[in-house]
Amino acid sequence: TINDETVELMQPYFEMEDYTLMHAKKVCGNVAGLLSWTQAMVGFYSINREVLPLKANVAKQEARLKIANEEKEKAQAELDEKQAELDKVQAKFEAAMKEKMDLENDAESCKRKMQLASALIDGLSGEKVRWTQQSKEFKAQIKRLVGDILLCTGFLSYCGPFNQDFRNLLLKDLWEAELRTHKIPFSEDLNLISMLVDQPTISEWNLQGLPGDHLSIQNGIIVTKASRYPLLVDPQTQGKTWVKNKEQDNELQV
Repeated sequence: TINDETVELMQPYFEMEDYTLMHAKKVCGNVAGLLSWTQAMVGFYSINREVLPLKANVAKQEARLKIANEEKEKAQAELDEKQAELDKVQAKFEAAMKEKMDLENDAESCKRKMQLASALIDGLSGEKVRWTQQSKEFKAQIKRLVGDILLCTGFLSYCGPFNQDFRNLLLKDLWEAELRTHKIPFSEDLNLISMLVDQPTISEWNLQGLPGDHLSIQNGIIVTKASRYPLLVDPQTQGKTWVKNKEQDNELQV
């Protein structure tokens, strides 16, 4: 209930020299307490006059803070909800991007395979003619196989003792004529050497000391392919050298 008028009425008392706690104690302790209380109330009023607006402002700001906190909590709840939705959408996006990358990788791999397949098809298209011709040649070769085998087995069995001229006489003039008479198909250009032995074997024989001429290679074929034990008439010892080198890993006893 203290106001400016009350304080103003009190000012003359405060200005008196004996209106002090020390002088009041000389009179009466209760009077000193009352005096001290009036001074304190005036001081409280002057301070409270500044504090009350501040307190009112604090209350006002606290109310505003409460509203702001409520709005913040509401906004935070909405943010959390949107963040959860964003996380779901982000997960879907990442899954879609992964699927896209997988599809792109599959497409790239498929494209490379298609390019390789196209290149292979283009490369093999030129082989069609050769394969067709070779297939026909295989069929014809199968038909001639009986006659070719007859000539090869005749060579292995009977041509060993003779020189190259007489071997050609037997093969070309006698046996092939006999096959024609009996209408047995055979290869006109039959190569006995390529029919009975492969080139790597011939190369290995040459390294072991066998001469590279046709007669020597034919002799090597007869030695290795004939069913009977061969007898080598070998004045130049080329055959002996070759046999020893060829059979040294088999512990040949000489």
